[in-house]
Amino acid sequence: MKDIKIRLKNMAEREYAYFSGCSLEGTASEYDASVRAVLKELNVRFREPDDWSCCGSTPAHTVDHVFAAALAARNLRLIEKIGLDTVIAPCPACMTAFKKAQHSMTESEIFKNKVNELLDEPYNCGVESKSALQVLFEDVGLDAIAERVTHALPGLKVAPYYGCILNRPPEIAKFDDPENPISMDKVLMAAGVEVTNFAFKLECCGAAFGVAKREMVNQLTYKVLSMALDSGANCIAVACPLCQQNLDLRQEQVNKTMGSNLNIPILYFTQILGLVYGLPPREIGIDKLVVSADDIVYSRITVEEMRKRAELEAQAKAKKPEKKIAKEEVKTEENE
Repeated sequence: MKDIKIRLKNMAEREYAYFSGCSLEGTASEYDASVRAVLKELNVRFREPDDWSCCGSTPAHTVDHVFAAALAARNLRLIEKIGLDTVIAPCPACMTAFKKAQHSMTESEIFKNKVNELLDEPYNCGVESKSALQVLFEDVGLDAIAERVTHALPGLKVAPYYGCILNRPPEIAKFDDPENPISMDKVLMAAGVEVTNFAFKLECCGAAFGVAKREMVNQLTYKVLSMALDSGANCIAVACPLCQQNLDLRQEQVNKTMGSNLNIPILYFTQILGLVYGLPPREIGIDKLVVSADDIVYSRITVEEMRKRAELEAQAKAKKPEKKIAKEEVKTEENE
């Protein structure tokens, strides 16, 4: 308990920059809301830099690597300028853009100079970029995550889905195992949530090709969703806006294409944490999901209620053998 309080105190004294990025300002606003709410619950101080701009994650690098790095470095320079050394970038695409720019500029002075020529002020490579998951797992810690839990979600079984880029490539991401990540599993388990052994936690859902190759994407999405169900899950947890939208929005389309009947809620892992922390569902954007998560919300009970249920179940189990023995004794007496 003392160690947890010390860690929480240290977190309160530390301040991060927070970069929501384009998607969290629009189509993934529920991710933004849930990340901010959970960080506050865990005593994580953060500040959003003024005048931030698009990180250029998807289209820019296909045209010009220097220009792409400059778009990312401009934002990192803003953070560096306000005296912060770590930025939380919940969107994996934004985070990867930042980490790639940092890596390339650190590795090559020539590349760094080319990037800085495009900036109003030079970036000195003094900012580390982390995902929300990485901050919770590495900096906040599992004990502190568990300490904050006030509610339980009985019956919930979650398949943790990491997607393609959250922890890959390893030389850029520098977080978790690139082939068998466990950080989201452990964060959810620390929060009292049951997770399944999900073999497709890293398989691509095809979201980036959603318009160009719809049939292929439907097949990839179907595999991820059906494998989650096969693992015993009744919910999938994600940490990427593109993955969430694809898996959530596309289920009806997949059902028509594949002749399936999929209907599994796709929640951001921070929304699940928000629920076990007792936060109002609307505050963390549960109402914005396409596939309803109402059953999960309605199942929520306090930890104290959960304990009482467990005690009653244990008592009931303890009484059953006694009744059986009593019946056997009666039969024996009758035979005699």
